[in-house]
Amino acid sequence: MADRELLELIGRATTADGVAPLNEAAMFALEDPSAVRQEFARVDGLLVGYAHLDANQPPQAWCIVDPAHRRQGIGTELMHRLDDVDGLHVWAHGDLPGAHPLGAKVGLAPTRILLRLERDMTEPVSEGPTHEGVAIRAFVPGQDDAAFLELNARAFANHPEQGHMTQADLDQRMTSDWFDADGFFLVERDGALLGFHWTKTHTDPPVGEVYIVGVDPLAQGLGLGKLLTAHGLRHLQTRGIDRVILYVEGDNERALGIYRGLGFTEAMRDVQYSRV
Repeated sequence: MADRELLELIGRATTADGVAPLNEAAMFALEDPSAVRQEFARVDGLLVGYAHLDANQPPQAWCIVDPAHRRQGIGTELMHRLDDVDGLHVWAHGDLPGAHPLGAKVGLAPTRILLRLERDMTEPVSEGPTHEGVAIRAFVPGQDDAAFLELNARAFANHPEQGHMTQADLDQRMTSDWFDADGFFLVERDGALLGFHWTKTHTDPPVGEVYIVGVDPLAQGLGLGKLLTAHGLRHLQTRGIDRVILYVEGDNERALGIYRGLGFTEAMRDVQYSRV
């Protein structure tokens, strides 16, 4: 379980910046801090800075500085403590104004953009394409785990995080408060799994999320991504959700075309900085 003092620091940064400083995977890792490297900065005993390193390949880090103690060199100090990490990547969620200057000070430059798109769900959702013999059903925990993980690995073979999901990662997500198998959709043809759309519902505030959409590389071009996304959006509408978000790589033109065609627009961007 994460230390309360650290959670309070995360909370102060989130309130000040309007965006959480750690992503979902990093927050999950706080449940077992022995699995990550942590660096702390204190002023008069108060925790005012934190660096979080996941040393798995590629090594990824996050840095948090208390809003009341910024521009005092704390972020620079924390980042220099990670100078020994080869191939370091650091996430700046929301790409806040201080991110680029800090990156430049410690030899980091922008290398990857993750876009957050949003959609007003009071607008109707267009029907996705139809395919004879294709059926969509809900995920069944315990029955579909292995097939989903195999397809996920193929669909995201070139993705630095998503393609490495394990059974333990899946189990962790299925035990989360937000997990709902009825909102996790699989598309099949002749019993073969071709794609999936895992939706997510946040309760505070109530926001839906296109959590993961994946399609078998051999089934690309059939319109299954749009079919699945539209199906999941209509599901979220039935739950009374009036706003949906999603995250997509900034250079994924195929996915961006689908999402924009379904009414999504850019709301924010996260930037990954890397050693140059």
